[in-house]
Amino acid sequence: MTIKRLSDMFVSACAALAFAIPMAIVALAVRLTSPGPALYWSKRVGKGNSIFLMPKFRTMRTDTPVVATHLLNDPSKHLTPIGGFLRKSSLDELPQLWCILKGEMSLVGPRPALFNQDDLITARTAAGVHALKPGLTGWAQVNGRDELEIPLKVAYDADYLRRQSFMFDLWILILTALKVAGARGVAH
Repeated sequence: MTIKRLSDMFVSACAALAFAIPMAIVALAVRLTSPGPALYWSKRVGKGNSIFLMPKFRTMRTDTPVVATHLLNDPSKHLTPIGGFLRKSSLDELPQLWCILKGEMSLVGPRPALFNQDDLITARTAAGVHALKPGLTGWAQVNGRDELEIPLKVAYDADYLRRQSFMFDLWILILTALKVAGARGVAH
């Protein structure tokens, strides 16, 4: 087992314990403010382009088309009453700690593409990024998050592939905490 995997397991287990009560409150709030389940299980692309199910707290109405948010005509009309807040605060991402514990994701890596984001999947495969385990956060996220066009996102992912190390991951986690605290880079 690598140091990265051990640190992923340790940090995600500690975070799951630390955020257990806030996650329960968020789950209850989602259920009370909109019909449907608290969690949304999304088909995502993992290491080697394998498909896995990734949970998020549901921020969109249950009748929303299954496409990347930026492809919706008016994403805001699909948000649940608390969906915008959950996205800006990144609280919707907390259930992904489960995927880290299972080994499907890492704390740091390229964000997992939706199963139907063929352009992103193709570009990442061409750049060799598909060999990486997807992450809760990544180099592209701290450099633009939702605002990046696919070629630039893939360029950051490829840069991460070349530069990955324990210290680089730590730097990305610090930058992520600063970005989340400022809720910067979230378009919808």
